[in-house]
Amino acid sequence: MKKTLLCITSFGLFFHLKAQTDTTTQNLETVIIQENRIQIPFSKQSRNIALVDKQAIETTPARSLQEILSFVPGVDVRQRGVTGIQADIGIRGGSFAQTLMLLNGIKLSDPQTGHHMMNIPVPLVNIDRVEVLKGPGSRIFGQNAYAGAINIITSLNDERYLRMQGYAGDFGMKGINFSGSLPAGNYKQNLSISYDDSNGYQYNTDYQVSNIFYEGGMDLNNRNALRGMIAYTDRTFGANSFYSSSFPDQWESIQTTLASLSHTLNLSNFYLNTRAYYRYNTDEYRLRRNEPEFYQNNHTSDVFALEANGNFQTTLGTTGFGIETRKEKLESNNLGDRERTLSGIFLEQLINLSSIVELRAGLYSNYNTGYGWKHFPGAEIGFQANQEIRLYTGYGVSYRIPTFTDLYYVGPTNIGNDQLAPEEAQNFEIGAKWAKSGFRAELVYFLRNTDNLIEWTRPDEETPWQPKNFNEVKFNGIEASLFYRVNPSATTVQVKEFHFSYNYIHADLIQQPGVETRYALTALKNQVIGGVLVGIGKKLEWNTKMRYIERMNQNPYFLLDMRVDYNRIGKIGLFAEASNLTNTEYIEAATIQMPGRWFRAGFMLNLDSGN
Repeated sequence: MKKTLLCITSFGLFFHLKAQTDTTTQNLETVIIQENRIQIPFSKQSRNIALVDKQAIETTPARSLQEILSFVPGVDVRQRGVTGIQADIGIRGGSFAQTLMLLNGIKLSDPQTGHHMMNIPVPLVNIDRVEVLKGPGSRIFGQNAYAGAINIITSLNDERYLRMQGYAGDFGMKGINFSGSLPAGNYKQNLSISYDDSNGYQYNTDYQVSNIFYEGGMDLNNRNALRGMIAYTDRTFGANSFYSSSFPDQWESIQTTLASLSHTLNLSNFYLNTRAYYRYNTDEYRLRRNEPEFYQNNHTSDVFALEANGNFQTTLGTTGFGIETRKEKLESNNLGDRERTLSGIFLEQLINLSSIVELRAGLYSNYNTGYGWKHFPGAEIGFQANQEIRLYTGYGVSYRIPTFTDLYYVGPTNIGNDQLAPEEAQNFEIGAKWAKSGFRAELVYFLRNTDNLIEWTRPDEETPWQPKNFNEVKFNGIEASLFYRVNPSATTVQVKEFHFSYNYIHADLIQQPGVETRYALTALKNQVIGGVLVGIGKKLEWNTKMRYIERMNQNPYFLLDMRVDYNRIGKIGLFAEASNLTNTEYIEAATIQMPGRWFRAGFMLNLDSGN
């Protein structure tokens, strides 16, 4: 903790000395949060949302989206190995299965298991920004947005460009990616290809990851537009103790394909987006890497979905509406052949009660072939106290159905439970936001009362884990954050960005005598995140990031990461970054020891139509 306080104090003093001279600010408040129906500017949101923009993505000491998300307040990233080769994401004390991942509003959920949530077939270079909605998201995005939702946003470009990046580092790590935009008349298109691999930082932690991402679109006229996407990722890795410490030779190979096509109709007072998407996933898992006959699982999942979302303007305000249907199928030598259909209806209303008070309320109704109809209301009220301060409060009901692994898995260390009921939660939050001259600050309190929490349990180490429903569990906590950013100036040394956040989460799940739980009582308890981005001259940037993490019933740990960029936005750039500079021994997931201090360095080549 002494290291944490020292870093915080150093950041604060440096920030105080330099911030006094900065007068030019960069306005992020006009960014429109990409929800499927009613879309509101970031500055007018009446709930707790974090925004990770392009600059943060490019300057963070990270080689994967998973690592970048570990610096978002309230987000708990539990990696099994480096560069996010297999990682679980939780929000506000929720488990990995309680977070919904989306790509441009398209749900990436896999019916087999929540462990596939981060099999995202998009290289970092293609991501424009990431929007992290903390708290209930069922009313906005549907079921499984239980503790929050993360929406990855990409964009099509009007100008030609070519980007090439390469890097190498410890553990035989290396990677390269190509990304380009080649608009042809009214048609815009992006293509990227990436490859990463490593020998592993310890026995049987090697990996190979390949991604292909293509996106295209065009405006048919001033009212109609089409957009399509196809993406593929191949992730093959040694899984030393990933799912059981008794088997260090585990191995897994996962391939995911995602395709979508959407049409947008945009009239003066009416907006409608219709889309279809398909997700295909194959998963081969071996308990002993070189002995598939000893124990092997082969799963293939198919998801096909149709959606229509829109809004229209009336004298009462903005009305949002939507309908969706989703077919999920699984073929598995372990889980059997399974299928289910989910359908949903969305309706919400945004009303300006006065010039300074806004009310947004709605309902999501979901039908599941296994559980019937469920209804999820929610509402938020925002009060603009003055130009700088916004107060807000909200309530919502969230919902998650079990995965097929929760229900049907049979293995030497895990057994499913086909009697599981879905999870439901009542959520409440109240908060305040302040923004002025490049500063943003937020303070929020949240409460989540969970009914039928799904938690894996076992009576002793000799018995396999099995999921069960807990009747009622309460999570509550606070989040405080401060963010500062300015545009670059001619100053020789300039603090371009500073951020600091603190999260505290309390869970009142009482562990029953003689029963061990796997996830609920290892949620975040205390989380401190800090960072400062310093510009030196016109071309050099130095980013320092720190984290202090304490999970319930686990030892806390401190991590310090750094990255240096030279000429990042120029034609040819260089970077070097280091992770875990303090050489801390720590564990994020299961019993897997994460690596000590490690380094990597690389180059960027940026060509556009102006060069």
